[in-house]
Amino acid sequence: MPRNNHNPVELLARFGFGARGVVYCLVGGLALLAAIGAGGQTGGSQSALQTVLAQPLGWIWLALIAIGLFGFCAWRIVEAVTDADRRGNDMKGLGIRAAHLIGGLIYAGLAVSALSLAFGWGTSGGSGEDGAAQDWTAWLLAQPFGRWLTGLVGAGIVGAGLAFAWKAWRGDVAEYLALPADKRDWFVTLGRMGFAARGVVFIIIGGFLILAAWHSQSSDVRGLGGALRALQEQPYGWVLLALTAIGLFAFGIFGLVQARYRHIDAPDLDDAKAAAAQVGR
Repeated sequence: MPRNNHNPVELLARFGFGARGVVYCLVGGLALLAAIGAGGQTGGSQSALQTVLAQPLGWIWLALIAIGLFGFCAWRIVEAVTDADRRGNDMKGLGIRAAHLIGGLIYAGLAVSALSLAFGWGTSGGSGEDGAAQDWTAWLLAQPFGRWLTGLVGAGIVGAGLAFAWKAWRGDVAEYLALPADKRDWFVTLGRMGFAARGVVFIIIGGFLILAAWHSQSSDVRGLGGALRALQEQPYGWVLLALTAIGLFAFGIFGLVQARYRHIDAPDLDDAKAAAAQVGR
């Protein structure tokens, strides 16, 4: 069972895992409804946040989700800088820590979007995830060696998707979790389903980036919502979308499990600041 202490970094981390889980539950649930023709949508995280806003007291729920996502971002940064999860300094460990750092920054952007929606700061509509992905891809393509850089980013995302798929098949999804014995099999199954679904969408998103690099055209890029729509457009697409949506929802539940049972060896704030200062030198 997790330690019961009042380390603020650990509290932020647990709140963050829970908030990320809620977002995945929303994305998966809405996509599943769309797959079976019962409403819903395949708009990804941004659309899921807008759905929350439409509920009674939605702005309060959005603000809480945003705080949680900022907490998740803070934990990922602390984890990457201080090696709180003992990943090590070999190539694999540094790669995982770098990926977690980048992921944390991405969730910080999602947290900003949630706050903007909650308090009406001018981003209630917009071009959504696909538009944002296309904007930064257009910027990247305009840089020297932009097509190569875009292709490398796409290949990296595909690689992450393959790693998720491998973890779903053979990996230890219960790593860092102190699960109760009577629920372990159930929670592990949820984790495997979730990582498999994440693998699918990451591979699709990375594939669109590689296609954009090949064509030198940012309009080819898709975000999470675009990846889900691409599945829906295939033969028997509703089945593919439904299976992926169930997996994403399962990953959301798994996130709530992580919030409760994950081992978080959080450093004191002073130690984290000292480690960050050392990296910045």
